[in-house]
Amino acid sequence: MNQNSASELHRLLPGVPKIESPFFETLFANAESHLQQIAKQLHTYGVAAIKFPEAEFDQLVEDIKASLTKAFDENSMAQFRAGRAADLRILNAWQFDANVRRIAANQSIINLLSKLYGAQAWPFQTLNFPVGTQQALHSDAVHFNSVPERFMCGVWVAFEDITVDNGPLFYYPGSHRFPIYTNEHLGRCVSTLPSRPDQTMYEPMWQALVDAHGIKPKKFLAKKGDALIWAANLLHGGSPHINRQASRWSQVTHYFFEDCAWYSPLFSDPFYGQIYFRKLINIQNGHFMPNRYAGWEIPNQFIDSTRSTQPDGPYHFDANAYLEANPDVAQAGMDGLDHYIRHGHAERRRLR
Repeated sequence: MNQNSASELHRLLPGVPKIESPFFETLFANAESHLQQIAKQLHTYGVAAIKFPEAEFDQLVEDIKASLTKAFDENSMAQFRAGRAADLRILNAWQFDANVRRIAANQSIINLLSKLYGAQAWPFQTLNFPVGTQQALHSDAVHFNSVPERFMCGVWVAFEDITVDNGPLFYYPGSHRFPIYTNEHLGRCVSTLPSRPDQTMYEPMWQALVDAHGIKPKKFLAKKGDALIWAANLLHGGSPHINRQASRWSQVTHYFFEDCAWYSPLFSDPFYGQIYFRKLINIQNGHFMPNRYAGWEIPNQFIDSTRSTQPDGPYHFDANAYLEANPDVAQAGMDGLDHYIRHGHAERRRLR
């Protein structure tokens, strides 16, 4: 097909990223060879390795390391080196470090992602690490998803050489093609749980998926300046950091795409009235990005009405309504929230 035919196919299905489109071959048939190669890797494997396009990369890295080293708690670093658990990361360092922001807002990366996905990319989050994350197998899509789905990707950049000893990334090639399984597929209505969930309730399912399909993990043994783009639903994680005296400096930037709604499925039960919308700022220009649906901005009053406001107990838990719905609890003189957390959830008591 010619280019006009490819454009028409994209107009027929704009709510699917180009790299995951059923019309993939046609959409990239006339693309330049370098773009075709990257697109093919993402389409087939869910990842693509590139060299980070920054002429002053080495100096940026040294400046970032010097700046962020002071931000890490020395006790946590000592715990890590001693082999104990420690969460060593800085979330959204772009807010105070111009060099972190420069890497996240790299125009060549944004242009590349926009071509690959067929929509304008924008960075919304950074994570900086001095050591390996050792994260369990997971999909980013339960944390950051979009409507239409899959318009999210991550770009991980190595600030130094990565070996098997300092916690390389691992990923399961082709796992991005799995459906995006959310709470309803697990039979969980998290809005009724006594406390907020985390991804551990998904991990056995994810492991069973790769086992059932016989997919073997691959490690990304990067050189300094190598970057890995991965698709929203790719199953990936961090390998054990064997040499605890060695560093593993890196940066992750997460990107969404314009004309979407952005939310966290892990905290959402849309058909139970709870959607954890993301209210985000475009790192590149500092502008707030409105949630949109098919070209229309989603009203803020709807976003606010569906978002969780209850840090403990079920979302929007109303103790008086719970006691009215369960008069035996009220007659016993028990606190509504305490009863629900201790007994009511397991007994599937009505919330109202």
